[in-house]
Amino acid sequence: MNNLKNGSAMSLVVLGAMLGYAPLAVADDAMLYQDTIIVTSNARTLEAEALVAKTPGGADIVSHDDYADRFLVSLRDTLAFSPGVYTQPRYGQEVRISIRGSGLSRGYHMRGLTLLQDGAPINLADDNGDFQELEPIFFDHLEVFRGANALRFGSGTLGGAINGVTPTGRTAPGVYVRGDLGSNDTARLLVSGGVAGDQLDGWAALSTDTSDGDRDHAARGSVRFHGNLGYAFNDKVTTRFYASVNQINQELPGALTRAPALSDPKTGNFFGDQGRDVDSLRVQNQTMIDLGSSQLKVGVFLNGKSLFHPIFQVIDQETLDRGGFARWDWAGNRFEATVGAEARFGEVDYKRYVNNNGASGALTFDAAQEAFTSNVYSELRYHATDKLTLIGGGIYANGKREQFEKYNMFAGGPTGVKGEKAFNAFSPKFGALYQATPDIQFYGNLSKSAEFPGFGELAQLAAFVPVEKQTAWTLEAGTRGRASMAEWDITIYRSQLDGELLQYTIGPDVPASTFNADETVHQGIEAGLSLALNDWLHLRQVYTWSDFTFSGDGQYGDNTLPVVPEHVYRAELRIGTDSLHASPSLEWVIDGPCADYNNTTKLDGYVLLGATASWSITETMDLFLDARNLTDENAIGDVSAVITADPASAIYYPVERRALFGGIRARF
Repeated sequence: MNNLKNGSAMSLVVLGAMLGYAPLAVADDAMLYQDTIIVTSNARTLEAEALVAKTPGGADIVSHDDYADRFLVSLRDTLAFSPGVYTQPRYGQEVRISIRGSGLSRGYHMRGLTLLQDGAPINLADDNGDFQELEPIFFDHLEVFRGANALRFGSGTLGGAINGVTPTGRTAPGVYVRGDLGSNDTARLLVSGGVAGDQLDGWAALSTDTSDGDRDHAARGSVRFHGNLGYAFNDKVTTRFYASVNQINQELPGALTRAPALSDPKTGNFFGDQGRDVDSLRVQNQTMIDLGSSQLKVGVFLNGKSLFHPIFQVIDQETLDRGGFARWDWAGNRFEATVGAEARFGEVDYKRYVNNNGASGALTFDAAQEAFTSNVYSELRYHATDKLTLIGGGIYANGKREQFEKYNMFAGGPTGVKGEKAFNAFSPKFGALYQATPDIQFYGNLSKSAEFPGFGELAQLAAFVPVEKQTAWTLEAGTRGRASMAEWDITIYRSQLDGELLQYTIGPDVPASTFNADETVHQGIEAGLSLALNDWLHLRQVYTWSDFTFSGDGQYGDNTLPVVPEHVYRAELRIGTDSLHASPSLEWVIDGPCADYNNTTKLDGYVLLGATASWSITETMDLFLDARNLTDENAIGDVSAVITADPASAIYYPVERRALFGGIRARF
C-alpha cells in the first residue's frame, strides 16, 4: 500500500511539473506544434481524428510530421511521444513495445497488441507478431487506440491496437526522396512516388537500411517495398490493393550481465553467431461501399513469412497466414453503430536444428502448427444529449492452436504427439463521452479484455503446454482537448487481471517459460501535454506511471512485476520556426524496474539527452539532424525477467550509445 501511495504521489508531482510549464498569458489560436490531437489537411488523417473524438478512452493520432526529423529505425522513433506507449529499444530494430503492461514479460517478438498496416493485421493467426515488418519511414500517420478503445480494429486485448497508415497516390502525389547517414556506418535511403487520375491512383516506396550497430555483433540490413493501387468504380464503390515485401537481416548482440552492461555496453554476447533473418510477403485488398447513411468495408489478406533464427538452436519457420475482415458503420440521428468480424488462419512449418555457429546442424525438432483466431464485435453509440454520448459494445473471440510433433529429440525421437488447445471469450465494454466544450472532452469506460496464448507460450521447448487465456477488467477515465496554448491527453486506468501470461528467462540462450499468474493489477497514468509558449517556442511532454503488481499471489505475494519502470518522462522543446528549428529533448526514467519476480534486484534510473534540428533550404528540400544520448550515458534500458536475478544473470540490455545522424529529404 505504501508503494501505491508513493507511486501516486510521484505521479502527481510529475503531472504538476508538466502543467507548471504553462504560463498564464493567453496565446493565439494557432495549431500547436506536434499536437496530441493533430490537425492536418489529409482526409484520411481527419477521418482518424474524428474516430478519436468519438472514443471514450485513450487514443491518439501520430502524424509523420511528429517524427520527420528523427532517424527512423523502429516504432520507438515514431511512438516515443504517444501517451501510454512504452517503447524501449534493445538493439537495431528490436524494441520492447507495451501498452498498459501488455506482453509485459515477453522478451522477444510481441504479444498483447494488435498491429496493423492499412487496416490489415500484421499479427499471425496465433496473435503473436513481428513488429519489424512495419517500416516506420513509410507511414503517413499512425493510429493508436489503447485497451478496449481498439474495438473497431477487432482487438480485444489488454494493450489495444496500433495501425500504421501509408500514403496513396491521392494523399502523396509526386516523388519523395530521403537519405540518412550517421554513426556506426549507418545509411538509409527512401524513394517513393504517387500518381493519381480520375479513377485510378497508385503509390509505391522502396527503402534500404544498413548499419554496423552500436554493439558488437549488431549489424543489420534490410530492403523493403510497399505499394498500393486504388480504383474508384464510381462515387459509391472504391477498392485498393496493397503489397509489402520485406527482407530483414539482423545480427543479435545478446543480453549481458549487469557489470558489462554498465561498464562496457558495446560488448556482445552472441555465442553461436545468433541472428534473425526475415523474408516476408503481404498482399491484401480492401473494398469500400458507400450505402448512404452507412458504409461497408470488406477486406482479405495473405501473409507469407520465412524466419531463419539461430539462437540456442537454429529456428527455421515457414509461415502462411490468410484471412478476411468486414466492418459496417452506420450513423442515424441519435444513434451510431459499428458491427464487424475478422478471421485469421495460419500454418507454420516449424523446425529446429543444432546451431553450428549460425548454420543448421542436426535436426532436433520438427512440427506442424495450425492456428486460427476469429472475432465478431459491435458497438452502439447513443447521443443522449448534445454533449453526452453513451457507448455499449462487446467482442466475442474464439481460437484454436494445434501442434503435431513429427520429431522431438527431447522426447526421444519421432513422437507423433499432438497437442491442442481451444479458447473463447466475450468481452463487453461500456463507456461515456462528455463534450464539455467544442474543444474539451471528458470520458470513461469499463471493459473486459481477453488474450489467448500463442505458440510462443503453448509450444515450449520440450512439449505442448496447455496454458490458459488471460483476462482483465479495466476501468479508465480521462480528458483530452485544447485551451489557450495547451493541448492535452490524460488517462488514468486500473486493470485487474486473472491468469496473466508471464514469462521468465531460463538461461541466456533459452526461450522463456510461461505461466499463468494468479491475480495481478496494472494501474497507471498516460499523459501527454503540448504547449505553444509563443510563435517560436513549443514544448511537448509525455509522462507514464506504470504500477504493475501481483495481488496476494501464493508465491510472490504483492511483489512488483518486473521489466517496465514505474515513472517515465519525456520532453522536447522546439525552438524556431517551421523553416529553421532545433529541438533539445530529454528522457528521464525516474527509477528503474525490478529485474526479477522476487524483487531482489532493482535497476537504477537514468537521463538521456538528445536533440533534433531541421532547415528548409528550399520550399521542397530540408536538411535534418538527430543526435542521441549526447552525454554518452551508460545505463540499462531493458531487462528480461527471471525468477531471482544474480550477478551471473545475462538479462540486461544497455541503452543506445551516443550517435549522430543526418540527412536530406526532398519532394518533387
